[in-house]
Amino acid sequence: MSQILTYEEIVRICKAAAELGISRIKITGGEPFVRLGCTDLIRSIKAVEGIEEVTVTTNGQNLESHIDKLKKIGIDGINISLDTLDPEKYTYITGGGKLERTLSSIESSARSGIKTKINCLLLKGFNEDEMFSFAELAFRHGIDVRFIEMMPVGAADASIGVSNVYVLKRLKERWSDLEPDGSVHGNGPAVYYKRAGSEGGIGLISSIHGKFCESCNRVRLTSQGQLKPCLSYDTGTNLIPALKGTDDELKEAIRRAIYEKPEAHSFSDMGNDNDHAEHRLMSQIGG
Repeated sequence: MSQILTYEEIVRICKAAAELGISRIKITGGEPFVRLGCTDLIRSIKAVEGIEEVTVTTNGQNLESHIDKLKKIGIDGINISLDTLDPEKYTYITGGGKLERTLSSIESSARSGIKTKINCLLLKGFNEDEMFSFAELAFRHGIDVRFIEMMPVGAADASIGVSNVYVLKRLKERWSDLEPDGSVHGNGPAVYYKRAGSEGGIGLISSIHGKFCESCNRVRLTSQGQLKPCLSYDTGTNLIPALKGTDDELKEAIRRAIYEKPEAHSFSDMGNDNDHAEHRLMSQIGG
């Protein structure tokens, strides 16, 4: 605990960011709800002047017990990470998690009226045959399912990921009425598709085969106080020293980090002795 930001420090950073024009915050992890008082942090950030939207990304294992409180707080959206609908596979990839708990959380979140999305990472030979089942889950519950391409961050091997070009092709073969959805579903880079008469949508986040760096508007704050302008690189700005100074010094540190945001990621160079490639796992940097 001594190595990670306190909730007070996180809120202070959010206040400084809001004064610089950042208006949307996402709480992610690891798993946010393993840390006691996470809902209190969300409430505090929601109350920051200038913050228009606060959402959370979770694996759903402990979400259901927090739904009522999150609804009362006014959470603006919940993203639930789910990569398989097979109970045995789920337990394997989560290190002991129970699929039924996450599915129950998805149903509770959808029933609550909170904007609910599922994030799914497809891997060749592992769960790519489940893409239709995930799409049907979206259509059935009236929620969004987003297929995210594997990014070569840390130990991840992008070559085992499934291209969203292929995903879209297969989905259109199954549902010929799947059409582009021009409506706004969120603040991120997902491109959405929908079926006539269905509330649910299919989103594609194509970091590799649909590079969107020119429109990327995100920075990521790790639990240890590093502000990362791009997931691809191990570089960033350590905000800990700035937290010991004045609010103006903190804002200046954040401003510099944002204006030094790289022009584009370097995922294509990860195997070419990239000295600044990110070697930490996604779960360690808020993936």
